[in-house]
Amino acid sequence: MKDKKSLSIVGANIKGNREINDFYPTPIYATDSLLKREVFGDNILEPACGDGAISKILEKQGCTVKSQDLIYRGYGFGNIDFLTFKPVEQYDAVITNPPYKYGLEFVKKALSCVKEGGKVAMLLKLVFLESATRYKFFIENPPSRIYVFSKRLKIYKKGIILKNSGLIAYAWFIWEKNNKKLPIVDWINDKEDIKQEKLI
Repeated sequence: MKDKKSLSIVGANIKGNREINDFYPTPIYATDSLLKREVFGDNILEPACGDGAISKILEKQGCTVKSQDLIYRGYGFGNIDFLTFKPVEQYDAVITNPPYKYGLEFVKKALSCVKEGGKVAMLLKLVFLESATRYKFFIENPPSRIYVFSKRLKIYKKGIILKNSGLIAYAWFIWEKNNKKLPIVDWINDKEDIKQEKLI
C-alpha cells in the first residue's frame, strides 16, 4: 500500500485523493520547453491560471497575458468558468494546463477564442489521444504538433513537491485554428530541462 505522500502526484487513482478542482501547477521547465519550440503572439489567454505558473513565464517573455481561473489562487482573476466565458476579443493564443476531465471541452472553447491562424497549446496526458469520443474531434480538428515528454513530468497536487516519480505521460498538444493537416510528433528531451527538474 502506497503511503499518503506518494499519492500526492497527479494520476494517483485513489478515491477522494484527487484535488477537487484539479489544481496541479505546471512545472517551470514544462513551459520553458514549450517556448523553445513554439512562437506565440503577444496577446495570450491563460484560462486555468492557478497560481500563475504558466502566466509568469509568458509575461517574462514580454507577452500580455489575461490570466483567469474558476478558483482564485492569488493570481489573475477568479470565479471565471472558461466553458461559459464570453471573450470580448480574439486572442493570438490560448495556453494552459486544463483540468483533465474537461480537456476536450477546453480545447474546443479555446479554438473559438483565438484569431484565424491562432494557436492553442494544452498540456495534456498522452492518453488524451485515445477514446472514440475524441477521435471524431481529432479527425475534424487535428493538432498541428504534439510534443511528448520523454522523461515524465512531475506534477503535484497543489504544487507540494514530494520525493516520488512521475506516474503519467504528458505532452504539449498544439492546435492552429482551422488546420487540417495531420500532426507532427516530436519529443522533449532537453538536458537543460532535465537538469532544471532536479533543482526544483
